[in-house]
Amino acid sequence: MMAPASEAELADLVAAASGPLVVRGGGTRPIGRPETGEALSVSAMTGVTLYEPGALTIVAQAGTPLAEVEAALAGEGQRLPFEPMDHRQLMGTEGEPTIGGVVAANVSGPRRIQAGACRDSLIGVRFVDGTGTVLKNGGRVMKNVTGYDLVKLMAGSFGTLGILSEVSFKVLPASETEATLVLHGLSVPAAVEAMSAGLGSPFEVSGAAHLPGPPARTLLRVEGFDASVRYRTGQLTTLLGRFGEVEHLADVDASRALWRSVRDVEPLVGKPGDLWRISVAPSDGPRVVERMTGAQAVLDWGGGLVWVCVSPGTDVRGAMAGIPGHATLVRPAVGTYGDTPVFHPEPGPLAAISAGLRDRFDPRGILNRGLMG
Repeated sequence: MMAPASEAELADLVAAASGPLVVRGGGTRPIGRPETGEALSVSAMTGVTLYEPGALTIVAQAGTPLAEVEAALAGEGQRLPFEPMDHRQLMGTEGEPTIGGVVAANVSGPRRIQAGACRDSLIGVRFVDGTGTVLKNGGRVMKNVTGYDLVKLMAGSFGTLGILSEVSFKVLPASETEATLVLHGLSVPAAVEAMSAGLGSPFEVSGAAHLPGPPARTLLRVEGFDASVRYRTGQLTTLLGRFGEVEHLADVDASRALWRSVRDVEPLVGKPGDLWRISVAPSDGPRVVERMTGAQAVLDWGGGLVWVCVSPGTDVRGAMAGIPGHATLVRPAVGTYGDTPVFHPEPGPLAAISAGLRDRFDPRGILNRGLMG
C-alpha cells in the first residue's frame, strides 16, 4: 500500500500512477465491493496544522485521526458542530477514523438538524486531482479554481474527484450542559409527529431520534447553558405531554452516552442482513419503515434519516417507489452486492453533471473507479 507522508509526495504518486487507485483513510468504513487497483492511504499525512480558538477555526491534514482533532478542540471548550459518527462498531472494523474520511463521506451525526452537515462547517480544502495537480479552495488559499465551489464539491465525493490532503473547519463552543427527553412506546408515525413538534418549537432541539424497542424510545435533546436547558426542557415536557409520559434524563453523562449510541447507530450493531442508510423528508420516514416489512430501523434527524437492517438482497430502492429520497447500501451481507449499486442511481441530467465533473477532475478515471457511477 502506498502511504505518502506529504502532499507533494501524494501528488507525485498520483501523477505517476499507471492504473486505478483505491483511496483509503483510516479503513473504518469500507465500501464492500471488490476493489480493483493499487491502495493509496493518506493515513501518514497527519497533524493539526493551524488552530485558532479565538477565530473558531481549525486546519488539519487529511490523515489526522478524528480523535486528535476532537481532543484539541475539547481542550479549548470547542467542538465540531456536526457530530461525526464512528462507524467501527456498526461496520465491524478497526483502524482509526480520520478527518479526511469524515469530509470525503460528509459524515454528519444527530446535531445536523441544528448545525448542518459536515459540508456546512467545512471552509477550506486542499486536494490532489486525478492528474496529480494540487488544488486549493476556501481557507488557506494558494491556488483557486474558479467556477466550482470545491469545498462543497469535495464533501461527500468519496475520493472520486480528488484525494484530500488538508481540510479546514469553522468550529463552535461546546455546550455547558445537555438533557434528553424520552417518550416510550410510540409507533413510528407518532414518534415522527412528536419529534416534529419539538423541532418546530422555539426551544432549540439539537437531536431528535427514534430507537426500536421493545419498548421503542423517542428522544429529543436540548443543549446550552444550564438555566436555558432547564427552562427549555420544562417547556418541551409540557408540549410533548399529549404523546404520553415524558421522562427527563438530566444526567449529562447519561445523555451524552445515549446520543453517542444514536450517532453510531448502536441498536443495529451486529444485526444480520443488509444495512441501508435512507434519506427522505421526515414526514416520509414512517412510510419507509412501513414498507420494510419486519425490518429493524433507527430514525434520526426527526425521521429524515432512516437506518434499516433488512433481509439480504431486499430491493430497498424498489420498495421506496414514489417516495423522494435516496438509499445507500452501507453494509451488505455476504453475496448481496451483485448488480446493486452502493449509491442511489442519479437521474439522467444529474448523472451527466456528475460524469462531467469526474472527467474534469479525474480525466484518466483512476480515483476509486466505478464507485459512484
